[in-house]
Amino acid sequence: MATQQDIKRRISSVNNTKKITKAMELVAGSRLRRAQARIEALRPYADRMQQLTVDVAAATGDLSDQPLLARRDVKNVAVVALTGDRGLAGAFNANVVRRSLEIAREQRAEGREVVWLVVGRRGASTLRFRRQTLTADYAGITDRPAYSDAQAIAQRVADLYEQGEVDQVVMVYNHFVTALTQRLEEVELLPVPEEAVTGEAVEIEGSYIFEPDERDVLADLIPRYLEVTIYRALLESTASEHGARMTAMRNASDNAGTLIDDLTLKMNRARQAEITQEILEVVAGADALS
Repeated sequence: MATQQDIKRRISSVNNTKKITKAMELVAGSRLRRAQARIEALRPYADRMQQLTVDVAAATGDLSDQPLLARRDVKNVAVVALTGDRGLAGAFNANVVRRSLEIAREQRAEGREVVWLVVGRRGASTLRFRRQTLTADYAGITDRPAYSDAQAIAQRVADLYEQGEVDQVVMVYNHFVTALTQRLEEVELLPVPEEAVTGEAVEIEGSYIFEPDERDVLADLIPRYLEVTIYRALLESTASEHGARMTAMRNASDNAGTLIDDLTLKMNRARQAEITQEILEVVAGADALS
C-alpha cells in the first residue's frame, strides 16, 4: 500500500491539474460567447446573400456561362477539412479528420484523385502523419477567423476548379448546435449546388434595370456566395471547437475531483492502517515487558 506521503503528492498533483482544466474551461466559455455572437451576426447576411443569388439567377435565366456552376465528370476531388490549431477539445479534430479520410477512401475506390486543403495545425499534422500530401494548409486563423481568411480559401478552391485541376470540392467541418453538441457537416462547395441558384425567387412588383447586366452581377455574386459559405463554416467550426474544449475541460475537472476523493479515502485508510500498526507494536512491546 502506498504511504500517506505518496498519496498526498498525488493529490497535490491532481489538484494542480484540476486548476488548469478549470481555467481552460472558463477561457473556452468566454471565447465561445464571442464566437456565438459572430455567428448570430453573420447568419442574416448569409441568408440574404443566398436569396439575392437566387433572385439574380432567376432574372438571368441561362446559367451555362458561369464557370463555378459548370458540372463535369469528376476525376479529381478537393477535400477542405476545417480543424483547430490546438487539441484538448475532445473528438472535435478527430471527427473531421476521420470523415475526411473516409471521403478520400471512397473517392479513390472510384478511381479519383484527392487534393487536400486543411485549416488548422491539428488536422494538417495528422494528415501528414497519415502520408497525405497537402496542397494548402492554413494555420493560426481558427481562434478568430477573419473574412479575408475565407476569401483566401475561396480564391484557392475557385482557381483549382476553374483551371480544371479538380472537378469537385467538398468541405468537412463541425456545425455548432450547442456547447454540448456539434454536428459533423459535409458540404459540396463546387460546383455551386443547384439549390443555391435555383431556389424560389422573391416576387417583386415592377422591373429592375441591372447595371451591369444580370450575367455580370451573377458572376460577381457567385464568388461572394462561396466566400460567405466558407466564412460561415469557419465561424461554426470555431464555436464548435470552443464548445468542445469547454465540455472536455469540464469533464476533466469533474474526473479530477472524483480522483481526489478516491485518493483522499485511500490516504485516510493508509493513515488508519499506520495508527493501527503503531498501536499493535505498543501493545506487543508492553506484553513483552510484562
